[in-house]
Amino acid sequence: MNTFEIKEDFLLNGEPFKIMSGAIHYFRVDPNDWYHSLYNLKALGFNTVETYVPWNLHEPQKNEFHFEGILDLERFLSIAQELGLYAIVRPSPYICAEWEFGGFPAWLLTESQRLRSNENAYLNHVADYYDVLMKKIVPHQLSNGGNILMIQIENEYGSYGEDKDYLRSIRDLMLERGITTPFFTSDGPWRATLRAGSMIDEDILVTGNFGSKAKENFESMQNFFDEHDKKWPLMCMEFWDGWFNRWKEPIIQRDPQELAEAVSEVLTRGSINLYMFHGGTNFGFMNGSSARGVIDLPQITSYDYGAPLNEQGNPTEKYFAIQKMIHVKFPEIQQMEPLIKQNIEKKNIPLNNQVSLFATLETISQPIRSKNTQSMEALGQNTGYLLYRTTIERDAEEERLRVIDGRDRSQLFVNQELKATQYQTEIGKDIKVPMPQTENQIDILIENMGRVNYGHKLFADTQRKGIRTGVMADLHFINNWEQYCLLLDTVEDVDFSKEWQANQPSFYRYEVTLDELGDCFIDLSKFGKGVVFVNQTNIGRFWEVGPTLSLYIPKGLLTVGVNEIVIFETEGTYQPEISLLKEPLYKEMKEG
Repeated sequence: MNTFEIKEDFLLNGEPFKIMSGAIHYFRVDPNDWYHSLYNLKALGFNTVETYVPWNLHEPQKNEFHFEGILDLERFLSIAQELGLYAIVRPSPYICAEWEFGGFPAWLLTESQRLRSNENAYLNHVADYYDVLMKKIVPHQLSNGGNILMIQIENEYGSYGEDKDYLRSIRDLMLERGITTPFFTSDGPWRATLRAGSMIDEDILVTGNFGSKAKENFESMQNFFDEHDKKWPLMCMEFWDGWFNRWKEPIIQRDPQELAEAVSEVLTRGSINLYMFHGGTNFGFMNGSSARGVIDLPQITSYDYGAPLNEQGNPTEKYFAIQKMIHVKFPEIQQMEPLIKQNIEKKNIPLNNQVSLFATLETISQPIRSKNTQSMEALGQNTGYLLYRTTIERDAEEERLRVIDGRDRSQLFVNQELKATQYQTEIGKDIKVPMPQTENQIDILIENMGRVNYGHKLFADTQRKGIRTGVMADLHFINNWEQYCLLLDTVEDVDFSKEWQANQPSFYRYEVTLDELGDCFIDLSKFGKGVVFVNQTNIGRFWEVGPTLSLYIPKGLLTVGVNEIVIFETEGTYQPEISLLKEPLYKEMKEG
């Protein structure tokens, strides 16, 4: 039986062991590609894979658990072990990861007063989740013949709180459910975050997260260890080899050779986990958002991250720069040629059908009626869109309307004609619209563009989506609303036999016949904003503002023969033909 201990060094079977790890989030990579990405990690000469575990995907509704397909954590760990890779698992309730709500399921917003705290209501939900999750993890511990070396307690907690009772509670929940693998915490490498977020007095390993200046950051960590008389190995648990990207901002770049030298600096003194090794994709509505003052800045669908493997899992210049450095620095480490997937291309795929959202609304959602508008969470919905509908009498030729306290993006229609689009800071401002009829239909389409994943706003009111207070006409709130939850997990119930109207949110259906399969990128450069479905799988959001103008389609979502692509577009912009490309498209953007 293999053993792993944390002494002055990491000890594997009693021998010093340098952890050379790369982050691959199984839930961001099509399961057909797990072997490809893990093999390329092993081929680099690395020995360990690290992954988070996203609570919101595994328990999207309370007591409804999923561990199949892209969520089959056990299969992912088994493939890694078969390839000779050890694993680091981070099953914190909170993961950050530029992921929707930092991994928290949105239903917690109606169930708990404060997340990431020792509050009983919150911890009881964590306990229920761990009852199921730990049964998936325990068999894969090293002591049980598996490959898990270490497990994390919480995640960068020192950048949020300092409640040691809470950290102990999370640890104890895992201990009670059979975790015997060594624990660790990870935080920023300076004293304030290490003191607040670590459990150093409980003899639990402290690791640091940074992306450069390894000598200085490790020195700061060593000083903290010395202060507490700890003789531990140094490890960077997240060495940021790239960075995430947000809408309307240029892609962030990092020089491959500079990165290889920075990784070498870490390995000279300690162990490393490259964050990310393969970033992958925020499929569906799973992109997170950055908190910036009064606004939130949502991240894009691609989680390419500028990592050693690109979004689809093929090696980049960074991969080969690190490969060369490892060969020189550690000539005894065996390396192999990486696997490279082939891409396909298909041009001029014609539009088959189109239908307006308003025409097919009743086939994809049933109205929930209430006197006042309800938030997304109150309606039992986590992500996607919400359509609010009511009718108002004409009191004046021009009416003053206001959406009060709404998130994140609002499109207001009068008699199904778009009158205003507002986003965060604009929501609440006057919308003056003509009232052509005695009775006028008001529709408000609200998009949840992603909850924050980091910082002080995690539990702020702004993370409750939809229209939280109401809609005003003149000086009074409007009553009697119908609310249509548009989860858009699939588009199976969209009725394309119904009417299409120009300049309305609509569904566009394309069919493409493929004789061969491969990865590809759908060109969305002439569409406005929305989401794409490939054979009923939501592959994520697009937006004409950039920086990306395409979405990645993994080979595993395609089939030989006829494939269906449905685009839900909210701006009234579409194309009579689409194309599948071999390379992603980007919008030219200037820094700053």
